[in-house]
Amino acid sequence: MTGSSDFVEVRELLGEELSDLHLKVLGGEGHLDKHITHPRVQKPGLAFAGYYEYIRSGRVQIIGESETEYLKTVSAEQRAERFDRISSMAVPVFVLTKGLDPFPEFLALCQERQMPLLSSSELSSRVIKEISFFLEDHLTPSTRMHGVMIEIYGIGVLLIGESGVGKSEVALDLITRGHSLVSDDLVTIRRYHGGDLVGSSEGRLRHHMELRGLGIVNVQDLFGLAAVRERKTVDLVIELEHWQEGRAYDRLGLDETIFNILDTPCPYIRMPVALGRNVSILIEIAARNHVLKMQGHHSAREFARKLEEELERKGRGGRKHLEGRR
Repeated sequence: MTGSSDFVEVRELLGEELSDLHLKVLGGEGHLDKHITHPRVQKPGLAFAGYYEYIRSGRVQIIGESETEYLKTVSAEQRAERFDRISSMAVPVFVLTKGLDPFPEFLALCQERQMPLLSSSELSSRVIKEISFFLEDHLTPSTRMHGVMIEIYGIGVLLIGESGVGKSEVALDLITRGHSLVSDDLVTIRRYHGGDLVGSSEGRLRHHMELRGLGIVNVQDLFGLAAVRERKTVDLVIELEHWQEGRAYDRLGLDETIFNILDTPCPYIRMPVALGRNVSILIEIAARNHVLKMQGHHSAREFARKLEEELERKGRGGRKHLEGRR
């Protein structure tokens, strides 16, 4: 199940996710359905100085203390002219920070043109950070996958496989061994700018696991804060499947297999589950081995190279022995 939104309505900034910013509407309340189309916010300092070409449509415009102090140094006529120019450039919303009062002429213009003007008591740095994270989450391509996401030795491991194969039980065993749960059952994955895939859990499922025979358990309450993570990059995909007799499983590890998520390739391992196999330890080893590969050490290839060198050495020795007997 994939999807992404092309826009976020201004009214969504006033929801629960950004409640810590204490945003309130100062003007343009009749047009809170305007569309924000870009995850990056902007400070219009250059525009207030007369360089309007740097204003980008579809972005949240943050007005902080530095912009306000600069505007106090220009005449009321200049302020009105610059406010008028900026307000005609498809700006979806302005946000005043640090509890600053808007200039009367700016507030009047926002009311006249029904342009949303919001205010926050927080510093510009925090407002920019929180709104940027919020917009990244809502405007980037995303998908939801059935599986379990675990952080193991700093590596984000996505466990997938058919229902009943034991993904949650394996994840619980890994948590007892000191690793951290990101999401159980349903993992939301987003592709951010730069191609990074980030998995997370959403809503009321966060920090919870469903275990057959036990029901729903809260991992954070049981094991502490260190046992959970809000989000993690997807570095490795491991598919658990029931052992099938006669099926060829990789025994050397020379070939690299990938799994595509949102058109982004991820390293992939198919791991058979059978009685007597300690799957948790195998997954730990897979994570450690992935760390080594990221550092440029490929155990299987190094073994194959050494084996070839040894066979070549023995081959040369055998040829010399035959030549000596002649």
